[in-house]
Amino acid sequence: MHHQPNPWFRRRDIVIAYTLLRIVLGINFFNHGFTRLGNIPGFAQSMVDLFQDTFIPEPLVRAPALLVPIVEFIVGFLVTLGLVTQAALVTGFGLMIVLMYGVTLLQNWDTATSQLIYCLVFFILIAGNSFNDISIDAWWQRRKTRSQRLDSSETH
Repeated sequence: MHHQPNPWFRRRDIVIAYTLLRIVLGINFFNHGFTRLGNIPGFAQSMVDLFQDTFIPEPLVRAPALLVPIVEFIVGFLVTLGLVTQAALVTGFGLMIVLMYGVTLLQNWDTATSQLIYCLVFFILIAGNSFNDISIDAWWQRRKTRSQRLDSSETH
């Protein structure tokens, strides 16, 4: 299948847009986690309190709530840098699925709408991973490829 170049978008522009969107999402997630790291037990308790009138047992609220800030922090850090980007994005999207379940169970539709926007951004970044050229992942891959080329030229 031959791909025709798109007359409206240049690869360079998409790479820049992808990089900026990735960094913005990464910063957002990083700071969500970073601001909660100092009080993870308090954050978890606030989640337990929020879900007290639902059918979900307290341990099934508390356990994930203890992990949310840590996952947000790590995913945000990795996505911002573009390090193991695809795995970090998939992990972040998985977290959004869990969070979406919770907010819709609480019928908090405004937050659910906001979370759908996050999901859309995760979708765009995962689907557009081939544009992740300005990242540690891409740098590492270029370095690895260059090293392999040098190694193969030395053996011939």
